[in-house]
Amino acid sequence: MKEKLVNLLLASSQISYKQMVFALFICCIIAAYIFMVYRVVTKTVFYSKTFNITMAMMSVITTGIILGMQSSLVISLGMVGALSIVRFRTAIKDPMDLLFLFWSIGEGIICGAGLYGLAIILCVVVTLGILILDKFPIKRAPYLLIFNSESYDVEDDVMEIVKECTKFYRVKSKNLTKRGLDMIVEVRTDSEKELMDKLGSMDKLDSVSLLAHDGETRF
Repeated sequence: MKEKLVNLLLASSQISYKQMVFALFICCIIAAYIFMVYRVVTKTVFYSKTFNITMAMMSVITTGIILGMQSSLVISLGMVGALSIVRFRTAIKDPMDLLFLFWSIGEGIICGAGLYGLAIILCVVVTLGILILDKFPIKRAPYLLIFNSESYDVEDDVMEIVKECTKFYRVKSKNLTKRGLDMIVEVRTDSEKELMDKLGSMDKLDSVSLLAHDGETRF
């Protein structure tokens, strides 16, 4: 009984080195494809090339792990134990990065299992999904109107113009100091130029800024 158990643990699957090299080769091609897609799709201000390289090579490493786990039961049990104690503490700054990480790991697992057709289909489906959903129309993010004035009684005049030129507005911040009044107003408008022209013509305003951002939107 013990001998059968030992033989079972030491038994290895019939995976030739040629099959392993081919699996790693296909995975490298897919990893390069994921690398290029991430570089094109990502919209973060600070693009991290090291993160992109790490993500692409993660699929190759995953393929190697899956091939090793298939070759021997002892190796598979050892890898499961080793990987279970690994903790990744790198913060994900963009949810899109999490998508690419799962995509890369998933491709590695699929290539390691020898399902190359599924790996290619997954690449096509994920790429089309990213491109289509990115072009899907959503509600435009609001603007932030920031103005400064040495006069404290300019607020009513400014808000009257804001009410005329915007569909929606909300005061986000109001700061009164000895130097004057500072305000931030969230606005939704299709007449940015008209709004800025009217506010810019006011003598009481020292400065006016209209900022657009790609943050979250409320429906």
